[in-house]
Amino acid sequence: METDRNQILEKIAFCVEFGKINLSSPYPPDMKNQEGADELTRKALDMGISAQDILSQGLVLGMQRVGVKFRENKVFVPQVLMSAKAMSTAMQHLKPYFQSGEVKRKGKFVIGTVAGDLHDIGKNLVAMMIEGSGWEVIDLGTDVKSEKFVETARQHPGCVVGLSALLTTTMVNMEKIVRDLKSSVPGIKILVGGAPLSMDFCKKIGADFYSPDPQGAVEYLNQIA
Repeated sequence: METDRNQILEKIAFCVEFGKINLSSPYPPDMKNQEGADELTRKALDMGISAQDILSQGLVLGMQRVGVKFRENKVFVPQVLMSAKAMSTAMQHLKPYFQSGEVKRKGKFVIGTVAGDLHDIGKNLVAMMIEGSGWEVIDLGTDVKSEKFVETARQHPGCVVGLSALLTTTMVNMEKIVRDLKSSVPGIKILVGGAPLSMDFCKKIGADFYSPDPQGAVEYLNQIA
């Protein structure tokens, strides 16, 4: 029935939004002993709901809600991490459908913290939110040199690249990376982010977009997908 279908998709979105991973997870306390994103995703597949609909109308919807709340300071990093864990646990059930091509990703997003910078919490948050919105994420980690960004971008034609930096001393490395990417991979789109950055800096170094929060990056990517 359509009602049952809509109800379970909304339950999946709710579990992701509030970080309810599975039946045994104690968080959040008011959902103790309730099924989580894990069990509900399995149930939805058993009901014959397509993996694509589970992704877009359940999991992605839940992560979108979290992203908006995070931007508005209504939730904080620990809650976002719990939501991302609920999402990734549920995604394990959808992996075969990605591999078979039944479920389509919106695109590929390459992300890394630039050379000289070992900070990764902000980068990881952005990567989780973007994966949660339906993109395939290739995370290069921290202290990533220009050559690695260029090599990876060439391996994944049509990808979008995200550069992260937390220090004023390392954000200057972004300019060379942007220049190298733009000259080596014509037409590539580049996002930049990190505490010391601004839209003015983004424009100055020739990048395409800056966002002070993960949700802004998600919205930009979805516009160009």
